[in-house]
Amino acid sequence: MIVQELHKIQRECGYLPAERLKKLSEQIRQPLHRLHEVASYFPHFHLQPPAFAEVKVCCDMACHLSGGDRVRKHLEGVAEQIGGQKVNVKRTSCLGRCDGPPAVSINDHVYWNMSDEELETIVRSAAAQQPLVEQTIGTLAPHWQIDPYNGQGHYEAIRRWADAWNADANPDRDIKRMQLGDAILKTLKEGNLRGMGGAGRPTHEKWTNARKAREDVSYVVCNGDESEPGTFKDRDLMAFAPHLLLEGILVAGLVSGAKQGYIFIRHEYQEQIAAMQIEIDLARSRGLCGENILGTGISFPVEVFVSPGGYICGEESALLEAMEDRRAEPREKPPLLELDGLFGKPTIVNNVETLCWVPAFLAKGGGWYRDQGTHGATGLRFVSISGHVAKPGVYEVPFGQTVRELIFDLAGGMSGGRKLKAIATSGPSGGFLPAVLDLTQVSPRFADRLKKRGIVSADAVRLDILDLTLDWDLFQRDCLLGAGFVVYGDDADMLVEALNCVEFYRNESCGKCVPCRVGTQKMVEMIQDLLDGKRHDDLATLHDLAKVMSNASICSLGKIAADPLVSALRYFPQDLTKHAKGL
Repeated sequence: MIVQELHKIQRECGYLPAERLKKLSEQIRQPLHRLHEVASYFPHFHLQPPAFAEVKVCCDMACHLSGGDRVRKHLEGVAEQIGGQKVNVKRTSCLGRCDGPPAVSINDHVYWNMSDEELETIVRSAAAQQPLVEQTIGTLAPHWQIDPYNGQGHYEAIRRWADAWNADANPDRDIKRMQLGDAILKTLKEGNLRGMGGAGRPTHEKWTNARKAREDVSYVVCNGDESEPGTFKDRDLMAFAPHLLLEGILVAGLVSGAKQGYIFIRHEYQEQIAAMQIEIDLARSRGLCGENILGTGISFPVEVFVSPGGYICGEESALLEAMEDRRAEPREKPPLLELDGLFGKPTIVNNVETLCWVPAFLAKGGGWYRDQGTHGATGLRFVSISGHVAKPGVYEVPFGQTVRELIFDLAGGMSGGRKLKAIATSGPSGGFLPAVLDLTQVSPRFADRLKKRGIVSADAVRLDILDLTLDWDLFQRDCLLGAGFVVYGDDADMLVEALNCVEFYRNESCGKCVPCRVGTQKMVEMIQDLLDGKRHDDLATLHDLAKVMSNASICSLGKIAADPLVSALRYFPQDLTKHAKGL
């Protein structure tokens, strides 16, 4: 794979020298322009020698709230003091450290929870070409219900599969696989395990479709490209429970009959990349992964694929395009990836958390998982909480948990004596919801579901957002239920925050389709005009642009890019009015 070879060269040389690219072109028998096509597209690769200190400051959502722009300007001043071309400081998209903002990448080492002085010291060390010390998220693994092994990778589901396989004398491997897989799929369906990346699609459907395809070659791919601002729960799962992820991938491979598994991880997650590689090597040494798993005659190797960078790689078809050594541009659908995925073969693509739940399902049963919900909802999930809260972090919670319980019971309440102004339930993807929601501003379906669940009374016209529950059935029309829960205090200007979110989408658009490529840039310009007190009589044009982007964009990035702004205009008109008056 071209991407992986480019990673090797850059690790060795610090960039991609022209002579090394030419040599690689000859070795893998690919024209040189193909290598440049890949290397020039992805932000991680350098075609020219970088500065001694390549400094990238995150300025998205939580980092924006915590002064990311101020830190960037301070480090730009440090760069001027050092002089020459030794330090290059620029803004970057989310680094996955939203619980310790602002996050800064220095020569691909990510740092967080640090003072300006501490960051300056590291930058000066890098500029002097001194080795940098890695910062880790910690070594104390939390106690989670998702882990039936309490931190030890016993792989009981794989062992039971192997025992049942070896005990069955039926020589027809397809029949044996179908019989053993049926029980697993039934368990996943019973507990209603869904995609935890945000889409919420039932997992058993993907696996069933891939199995029915019955191709000689198929794949399982884990999407570990967690690049959504405000989302960092997969980071902790890979660091603290790599055995669960690997076992989930192995089970998916055994059920579907896949020949190869991949774990696609963003390159900023170096600690997680190492943890997964160590786990794969350990499992292989125990006969649990790779060739002839536990004497069954079944082989299923798993390897880590390091992302070349870019938020768009989180879109599952764009991810596969990157793995196929092409620009990470989303595919048009249909067909489903379970039928036509990686290299044109059936491919199961699941999120990290989704696969991590599989061992618990098989150890405790689908009914156990289903019964863990509260307030009428079912199941458990992980959420990342950041922003204006006292204890940002990753929390395992039941579906049905109220916003009040999330903010005040788990995250320690509002920070700095602030009052709650807004929440984002899915990073920037779902837009913002106000502390008090006017039910006349939401869809009738959403309001009816709130009333049927008893969250508000039958004659209610407002909802205290603290009473809102995290429930798949509620979050279908007016907002998204993702894993990035960002909290805003009463000193936040939601029009400014909307600009921050739309700038993120503008910066991360792959550029394939015009509505997204042009629309995001135009929307940034229009929001800036609003902040400058201009064009306040032309909001209809802004809403029209949002509709065009939603209807005509190829993938979800363009379809939801306007949601932060639309929700800010709908729910926080006072912030718009403030700028119109020039206050």
